[in-house]
Amino acid sequence: MKSRTELSPEPVVAVVVAAGSGVRLGAGAPKALREIGGRALVAHAVNALAAGGAARVVVVARTELAEDFGRALAEAPIPWTLVPGGAERSDSVSNGLDEVARVEPSARHVLVHDAARPFVPASVVTAVIEALDAGATAVVPAVPVVDTIRRVDPAPGEETVVDRSRLRAVQTPQGFDLQTLVRAHRFVRSEGLAVTDDAMACEAIGAPVTLVEGARDSLKVTEPFDMELAEAVWYRRRSATAAIE
Repeated sequence: MKSRTELSPEPVVAVVVAAGSGVRLGAGAPKALREIGGRALVAHAVNALAAGGAARVVVVARTELAEDFGRALAEAPIPWTLVPGGAERSDSVSNGLDEVARVEPSARHVLVHDAARPFVPASVVTAVIEALDAGATAVVPAVPVVDTIRRVDPAPGEETVVDRSRLRAVQTPQGFDLQTLVRAHRFVRSEGLAVTDDAMACEAIGAPVTLVEGARDSLKVTEPFDMELAEAVWYRRRSATAAIE
């Protein structure tokens, strides 16, 4: 069986958004530099992307923390560069896309990942890349919503329960045809549109979105309790690895 490189030699580059301060996480280092198991969240994320098939990473972060990120990523398994973040998340992603074009001009596909999702399984990253290789323009990993969801209406007493069977929680990395994503970001910026993720930007220009199966391990670290959950994931994985060895 041929490897992905033999089938599609263009490298897949990942943009890792790590410019957030992590205010909701409480006092301490910026979120991407918080550590689990002696390793920063951003380092866990980069390792996962590399294991899933990414060939290079562009990390978007605050430039005054360049040395801290350098230490955190000193043992990264793939090449990486750091570029400054922007005022909004979409600005940060745009900065990352500019760097992708500079460091890997032959790249056709790009992943966009949140450093705050440190334990995305490599299999999810691979599934996103394989969907791109198969011709998808925008790919999003997602999981079924397990909680009951209630929509709150302005008028008291008119709240309604939403059918969760058709709902999915969106995760990262999201994968894209690079030129489509660049065009999408230019469009939403020129129109002043508010989007909460990159798939929404692509939908704004009519690009279809393909869903692949995500994973519960891909939880996003936002609040202190999320760190506890992430630490539990890391401990479970470490224990499983030790048992095999």
